[in-house]
Amino acid sequence: MTDFDAIEARIERLGAAPAELLAVGEEILEHWLEARGEIPGREAREGFRLLALHRQAARGEPSFNACRETCRELVYRYNLIALDPEHPETARRIKLAAMAAKHLCLFVGGKMTEARIGEFCCASRDARGAAE
Repeated sequence: MTDFDAIEARIERLGAAPAELLAVGEEILEHWLEARGEIPGREAREGFRLLALHRQAARGEPSFNACRETCRELVYRYNLIALDPEHPETARRIKLAAMAAKHLCLFVGGKMTEARIGEFCCASRDARGAAE
């Protein structure tokens, strides 16, 4: 079982733990950075370490921007839940946060085995350069 298989299984088990889902997102990006020989930063961007880790992870890897919105979606869902945990849509919001965390896990895990994942993204310099 790879680290990403174990992370994906943890996401399935976390269920109603939005702070844990955010922490799992950070762990996923930490794996990516460590695999590239980098030390994951401790700083935050817009109040979230996840967003700072994504920024660090995308440096020198334009196709990694394909998961930027996934990271932002996870933060958004976390904020919705944290601001009003008693909201009638909280269970749905948690489910969507788990889906975003799983998507991030699948993208990064796939990116570590197939470097070209994400090159289709409009934010990728390689894709834009090929179209010009």
